[in-house]
Amino acid sequence: MPARPATPPCHRRGAWALRRVLRSLGLALCLASAIGWAAAPAGKAQPPAAAHPQLKLRIVGGLAGVTQFTQLEGPFWTRDLARLSGGRYSAEIVAFDRAGVPGSDMLRLLQLGVVPFGTVLMSSLTAQHPLYTAADLPGLNPDMATLRATLAAVRPALEQALRSEQNVEPLAIYVYPAQVLFCRDRLQGLDDLRGRMVRVSSAAQGDFVAALGAQPRLVPFAQLMQSMQGGTLDCAVTGTMSGNILGLHEHTRYLHPMALSWGLAIFGAHRPAWQALPQDLRALLQAQLPRLESAIWRSAEEETAEGVACNTGQPACRRGRRGGMTLVPLTPRDDARRLQVLRASVLPRWLERCGAPCAELWRSTIEPERRIELPASP
Repeated sequence: MPARPATPPCHRRGAWALRRVLRSLGLALCLASAIGWAAAPAGKAQPPAAAHPQLKLRIVGGLAGVTQFTQLEGPFWTRDLARLSGGRYSAEIVAFDRAGVPGSDMLRLLQLGVVPFGTVLMSSLTAQHPLYTAADLPGLNPDMATLRATLAAVRPALEQALRSEQNVEPLAIYVYPAQVLFCRDRLQGLDDLRGRMVRVSSAAQGDFVAALGAQPRLVPFAQLMQSMQGGTLDCAVTGTMSGNILGLHEHTRYLHPMALSWGLAIFGAHRPAWQALPQDLRALLQAQLPRLESAIWRSAEEETAEGVACNTGQPACRRGRRGGMTLVPLTPRDDARRLQVLRASVLPRWLERCGAPCAELWRSTIEPERRIELPASP
């Protein structure tokens, strides 16, 4: 009787679920071999590290074309890893929006091991895993210092949930520059959004702008310029510098610089793939990824300010393209409106999506740090 063909290294656990996910994505069953199976399946004995002088990891990174990917993530994996390991290990990286993998499926593919090492945008988890989005709810963190404090409070619980519920080892949490409003027509404050079509990147952002009377439109980052040029949007929420890189400053006239949210992203690994790596490689990554994370956070803070400068044509613009947008002044009225919308709309809708687990997480982590109580149940 002929030998049964070996199952390819698409992790065998949950094969039926894997096939269903892959069919829905229109990908081949062995996507893992294209995006990268980094090591032998868990449970197989590993040869000594010296036997792997050229072990190459395949990484799915963040958004293509922005500084985080081109100047930080990309160089770390394609250049620095080999240097730091003395040439023993290397990596390839592809941006998730260039890999044919919808952002909403990335966590599931990490859980199954189809993508052994990948980046998950928290905004993509709003519908299926709202608990994981607690640190960056729209209206919660108007500045970087506040975001750092909020994430520090919730991070241990978030990381534990990813391990126990998703079989994902969290290795870093990245941040994009502040997500702000670009608008075509005159804008003096948040309440001027009433009746306008506004691009958002998540359902939670949609809750925020809807509470202001706007009509949210969920548009992927890669399709944002097409929608704006086509005239189907009046405003867009996106990063200060990423909007400049896209050219939004050429199609909009008013920039409201309040950080509605920031855009956190989890870089993680399928736990069996992580555990199967040589011990010295795990130790190297555990030492170096926090440094990459810190560099990304510094860059995001710098780019938030420089993006504003570039879009409004200020001399501080060095890396972007100078535009002529009008900067809308931040006012106490808008800050009070932000907090009111967070409490009256964003938090209640968030609780509707996941109920008691979210309430427990909030009360044990964010509420003591931020002194923002959950709304009373109806």
